[in-house]
Amino acid sequence: MHITLVDDSIPFDGFTAASRPLGGAEKAFAALPGALARRGHTVVVFNRCRWGMFVEGVQWDTLTDGRKPLRTDVLVAFRKPGLLEFVRHAGRRVLWWTGPGRLLDAKPVREVLESHKPLVLLTAEAQATQWRANGLAAGLLPAAVRQDFVMGEPKPETPPRAIVTTHPSHGLEWLVDLWITRIRPHAPTAQLHIHSMTMARAAEGSEIEQPFRALAAKVLAARGHGVIVERPQGDHLMAAAFREARVHLYPGHADDMGCYTLMESQACGCPAVVRRLGAAPERVEDGVSAYVAPDDDAFANLAALLLNDDGVQRSMAAGASALYKPRTWEAAAERFEAMVK
Repeated sequence: MHITLVDDSIPFDGFTAASRPLGGAEKAFAALPGALARRGHTVVVFNRCRWGMFVEGVQWDTLTDGRKPLRTDVLVAFRKPGLLEFVRHAGRRVLWWTGPGRLLDAKPVREVLESHKPLVLLTAEAQATQWRANGLAAGLLPAAVRQDFVMGEPKPETPPRAIVTTHPSHGLEWLVDLWITRIRPHAPTAQLHIHSMTMARAAEGSEIEQPFRALAAKVLAARGHGVIVERPQGDHLMAAAFREARVHLYPGHADDMGCYTLMESQACGCPAVVRRLGAAPERVEDGVSAYVAPDDDAFANLAALLLNDDGVQRSMAAGASALYKPRTWEAAAERFEAMVK
């Protein structure tokens, strides 16, 4: 098949994730084309990459060139319904949707979907529960993880380390408060490593957005409670950080339908404690690779358990690694292929 993928968001390409932090949705978009090419398909990507390039058997072209293929067997529009019109003649049109399902019911979106009748490719069951498909075809393609996160073994550091990767507006303040008042008192030598570009900029003395300044002040004042701020890194270094942690504390958010860093930490053998929000419960196996906490007390107690109990931590680390061994982009490409035939 000839498959065309198109994205109109930020500049990135198939090499970006190896060299600098990149959002999980963008990493997914960059990973699937190569896996499809390895299955024998002709794959072309159009996005805001700086220049054309050939990556993993895939031709990447920049949208600014104004070039479009005349036809394609499968057109994949990433996140923007308007991109379904990128190619005039397409045998099958697909909208790959990573946001909250309810947004698909907005009138302008619904009109585009009803006009083109694409396959709507979702990343989580949580999206489907929010969206009324009304006869449109839908398929589930949970994101996979890149090889950097699958390779290697967990190597928890001493003193015990928890890691958090959440966006500042997705429960970080709640977590910092819980860490200070309920978690660290039961794990007094433990450290909380916050990987956040916004918090790192604040720690370096740079100006940050006004809504996050009070939170940044709280985070920086919590150094005496073992709170350490770090810059997010490319995949190789982030995989190392996950392997060095005993637990990934994931507050979650009702609109978080990706939970990409949660999948990556699980693949590295880092157990997690998550709240029952968004797609987070779908990304773990409760009681095997992580704990899905029903309330704040449970979240704090389970976090302390994984920080303190070597046996429980090792068992859940093995469960996390095993859960994601088969979740490769090759398997995702095979599933995608079956849905669009």
